[in-house]
Amino acid sequence: MTTEHLPEHPDFLWRNPEPKSSYDAVIVGGGGHGLATAYYLAKNHGMTNIAILEKGWLAGGNMARNTTIIRSNYLWDESAAIYEHALKLWEILPEELEYDFLFSQRGVMNLAHTLGDVRESVRRVGANKLNGVDAEWLDPQQVKELCPILNINDNIRYPVMGATYQPRAGIAKHDHVAWAFARKCDELGVDIIQNCEVTGF
Repeated sequence: MTTEHLPEHPDFLWRNPEPKSSYDAVIVGGGGHGLATAYYLAKNHGMTNIAILEKGWLAGGNMARNTTIIRSNYLWDESAAIYEHALKLWEILPEELEYDFLFSQRGVMNLAHTLGDVRESVRRVGANKLNGVDAEWLDPQQVKELCPILNINDNIRYPVMGATYQPRAGIAKHDHVAWAFARKCDELGVDIIQNCEVTGF
């Protein structure tokens, strides 16, 4: 996959059309949820007469402020199931959208600093494994091996007593994710209307 042919400025990746008089669906918000909803409606259900209304500019809201962490190691069955499904979608999304948005599965660790943390973390790892989610419990030495800069001495204020670890978790550059979705939505015929605040129905 290559994105060398793509211009750097995102405005060139999609049209900025005038709104039509009517649509089959209007999605309020051009962030990750809105763009993904429009994309999957168009791709999976053939519904392309869609408008996305964004009060500002694409990727200027929560998409630009989130933690960028992508993971599925949640405790509850329902959460683990939906996030594991989402993680599997993330794993094929760069190829599907034909855009390198810097998705990197470098893993995520959640450190445990108290006995309560340890009990809760081990419980979560067990629940994850029962749900087919890749999850591991690491002792302090294993944590140090994975992340050498961590101080695992016992005499610090918040000692590292272990950590949960999900190897398949990762990060992505979320503004690029928005641009990738926007480009594909545009190709499928979706209208993206920026600077269009919805004030009532």
